[in-house]
Amino acid sequence: MRILVTGGAGFIGSALIRHLILDTEHSVLNLDKLTYAGNLESLAAVEDNPRYQFLQADIADRERVSEALLDFQPDAIMHLAAESHVDRSIDGPAEFIQTNIVGTYQLLEAARAYWQSLPDGRRQAFRFHHISTDEVYGDLHGVDDLFTETTPYAPSSPYSASKAASDHLVRAWQRTYGLPVLVTNCSNNYGPFHFPEKLIPLVILNALDGKPLPVYGDGSQIRDWLFVEDHARALLKVVSEGQVGETYNIGGHNEQKNIDVVRGICALLEELAPNKPAGVARYEDLITFVKDRPGHDLRYAIDASKIERELGWVPQETFQSGLRKTVQWYLNNLEWCRRVQDGSYQRERLGALENIA
Repeated sequence: MRILVTGGAGFIGSALIRHLILDTEHSVLNLDKLTYAGNLESLAAVEDNPRYQFLQADIADRERVSEALLDFQPDAIMHLAAESHVDRSIDGPAEFIQTNIVGTYQLLEAARAYWQSLPDGRRQAFRFHHISTDEVYGDLHGVDDLFTETTPYAPSSPYSASKAASDHLVRAWQRTYGLPVLVTNCSNNYGPFHFPEKLIPLVILNALDGKPLPVYGDGSQIRDWLFVEDHARALLKVVSEGQVGETYNIGGHNEQKNIDVVRGICALLEELAPNKPAGVARYEDLITFVKDRPGHDLRYAIDASKIERELGWVPQETFQSGLRKTVQWYLNNLEWCRRVQDGSYQRERLGALENIA
């Protein structure tokens, strides 16, 4: 297939593109606005591959997106472009409304016009795959409850509300216009190339620097953790074999309290990076409890039985194996991390793009 991936320079998008280029014969156009979270260095392994192309563009720019669709002639769109950090959405929700809602609307309209212009056979085969989050469901209060594909939406943050709105738009374009859509809602991703403001990389890098390891509240919030490379395999399964109009929840079967995640990282660092910063006896001593986030959901947990039953996907990594791989990757790639932290990845990226132009 020829697949247009929006947001392909982000964490999940870059993992998906690496999978598509390195493990399959598909061709990819990566359409990314390159906000702070977009890092082309995450795609260094595929940037010279003839089946990979990159275009800097905003999904809210319908004319630019329409031109890209006509030029590239994709068989599928996999839509990952989104603002996704909850804390940032609380501090400044406008960007989330613009990208996640308005941007998705403009992308849908460009996709609809392109799809309607295709000859019959290609129009039948075309897919619009919208990648979303389990946060649209709100939180779970019982210890045994799970999010299913029919769980009512109850978003808590500006981020999750904007993603919920985009989910509704995608389903409405299928119901009203017949656009052949697929929707996936995933649990918390982790793994290589994760932006350092997120919990797991933040804890790893702060610990190595001897800085406090911030934990919201008492750390009792529970999340279902999904290794990003498992997620990439699931997304390809859905776009290739999923039933049009269906939703598939993707989870890692790995529920963990936030405090246990942090302690697990500390234990791995004791083993893999025993030479601690000056004044640090144990990495765990750096754990610092901070004021809880407003509207913080207590528990997320995904029922991923539908995608296993219908498409045969199951995660390959346990949380223990995936976390070990993740910690080791960060230890082996500290230069990538430092370039993100000091902003040099953005400065060099802009220079490279100016040269291309």
